[in-house]
Amino acid sequence: MQVIILPTPKDVALHAANKVVDVIIKKTRPVLGLATGSTPIALYNELVCRHQAGRLSFKSIRTFNLDEYIGIDEDHKQSYRSFMNRYLFDLVDIDLTNTHVPAATSLDPDVLNHNAVLYDAKISAAGGIDLQILGIGTNGHIGFNEPTSSFSSRTRIKTLSESTIAANKRFFMADEFQPYLAITMGIGTILESREILLMATGKEKASAVKDMIEGPLSSMCPASILQQHEKAIIILDEEAASSLTLKEYYLWCETKRQQLHKGNCV
Repeated sequence: MQVIILPTPKDVALHAANKVVDVIIKKTRPVLGLATGSTPIALYNELVCRHQAGRLSFKSIRTFNLDEYIGIDEDHKQSYRSFMNRYLFDLVDIDLTNTHVPAATSLDPDVLNHNAVLYDAKISAAGGIDLQILGIGTNGHIGFNEPTSSFSSRTRIKTLSESTIAANKRFFMADEFQPYLAITMGIGTILESREILLMATGKEKASAVKDMIEGPLSSMCPASILQQHEKAIIILDEEAASSLTLKEYYLWCETKRQQLHKGNCV
């Protein structure tokens, strides 16, 4: 696990964008795993800016989103398909047929379960995910894999925790239906990604970040499984990193890594 601590959320977004661009440049047909939520918006804004400046094309890219709410239409403002269209897909030159979000509009459990299995199959057929973007919930969830989720879980229906529902309540009107179920990539699915990049910003994520990086490997903090991934990069701002016991060590490690990368080992 590589831990990178930067001063501000803007710095986090810029660093993450550089990593995404690096993968896009190196791969002939890159496959990106995408996340929603407030943290990735700054990343998508930066990618859109680079595209509009003529520095980045999405024509060869295929994408798979982590999750989708069950029970709302794709064109609902709070659906994750709508989110991705609004913040990325409609603003770049990506082929929408190459963008995938779990199909979750049905209320039939059999249909939803079939869609979940099919989603994993589509990821495999695409050759797997080259880079998976993640955020982290205040309870340590990744995707919608809430505490106690199995580390071997596959894409499936998941009941959201009360804390997750409360955290997302601000996105819904007071009188409208707020989903309490979702289809989410499983932890096992996420771990098959060749590289993982998790972004976290803000003081409210500090406790979860500490549990993820310095806590025991535990399903009570699903993100802690990233300790076991060979190529997991954790990018934090100062506030999200504020509770880390070994913060100075992580800063030291990154300084030395940069020196090695530049060929300066002295």
